[in-house]
Parts: sequence; structure tokens; C-alpha cells
Amino acid sequence: MEGHQKVNIMLVFLDTEFTDFVRPDLISLALVSEDGREFYAERTDYYTTRCSDFVKETVLPLLGRVPDAACTRTELTDRVRDWFGQLPEPATVVFDSEKDWLLLAVSMLGRPHSKPPGNFAKQLYLDSYAITHPAFETASNAVYTPEWPPHHALADARALMAGYRAWCMHRENPELPSPLIDDIVQSIEEAKGGQVTAYKFGKSEPC
Repeated sequence: MEGHQKVNIMLVFLDTEFTDFVRPDLISLALVSEDGREFYAERTDYYTTRCSDFVKETVLPLLGRVPDAACTRTELTDRVRDWFGQLPEPATVVFDSEKDWLLLAVSMLGRPHSKPPGNFAKQLYLDSYAITHPAFETASNAVYTPEWPPHHALADARALMAGYRAWCMHRENPELPSPLIDDIVQSIEEAKGGQVTAYKFGKSEPC
């Protein structure tokens, strides 16, 4: 259509860790863009008494790996709102659990804010069909290392991005015998650069 301008969409991959599934309280939150820019925060004031045995044994020991990530609930709200407020284009948040989206939204609503900012984000939910696809699973599993294992929110967000890329590649060319896993993982490592801050973003489109 004449005069129509394509709107760039920024994909941001989300993962969280929380206390339990019954009354989840956010512990940590990670956002990763496709160019490797990252946001990560760990709350210091989550309800420790609500932590399930799994969280106590598996999630909590993984905390404290990112400098300056610790913050209170209020500080997290300010950091996340500031981060989204700096995005130059509309964001689409990619996630594979509705609780992740809910906890991100709740983190945006800390006092004195009554509602998320207008430029918050759209949603792209990946269902079980996507995340259990062999291409997705192979790529996402390849991202994990002993230093960045599953159930650390930042590692999981990176894995979600890798899996999504591989799944999109497979959808575009189903005849490929396998996704280019090494290239996908290598691109993540190169973009990552070993630095994590609270004010990073990138560009992309849903496949």
C-alpha cells in the first residue's frame, strides 16, 4: 500500500525464576534481545518462606553470578520501566510460560505506578509445540554450560532465544537435516560479550 511504512519489531526473550507455582513471587528476571544485549535482576526481598524444595535446592544456589543484579522490588520496577522506556521501537516479549509474562507485568506495577507504561510490550507466547520441537530443544540445550546452567533466568532466556532462532530456521526450510546449532550458539556468544547491564536492547521480527 502506498504510504505504508513497515514497523520494526524488537524481540526480547524473557525468563523468570520464582518461589513456587501456587503463589509465585518473583526471584529473578532476565531479558535478552537477539543482538545479545541483556537485562538481569535478582530481588533481595522475595518471600523466602514460599520457596519450594526444588527452588531451594536448584534455583537459589545459582544466584549472585551477575554483579549489581541485586535489588528490591521497588528498585526492580524502576529498572525495568526505565529499560523499556529507552527502547526506540515497539517491543515484543517472547516467553514460554504465562507466569513469566505475569511476573514481568507485575514487576512493572510497583508503587507509585498504577499501570504499565504505554510502550511496555506485545506478547509472543511459545507453546509446547514450539518448545518441544527437536530443532528448538537441540539449540536451546546447546547454550547451557556449567557456569550458566538451566534454571538460572539469564541462561534460560539465552536458551529461549537460541531455540526460537533454530525453530524459525526449521520452519523456513523444513528440508534442512538439522538446524545450524553451532552457528546459532556462536552468534549468541559473540553478541553477549560477557557483559550484562540493565539498559540493553536489540531489533528483530517474529518468524
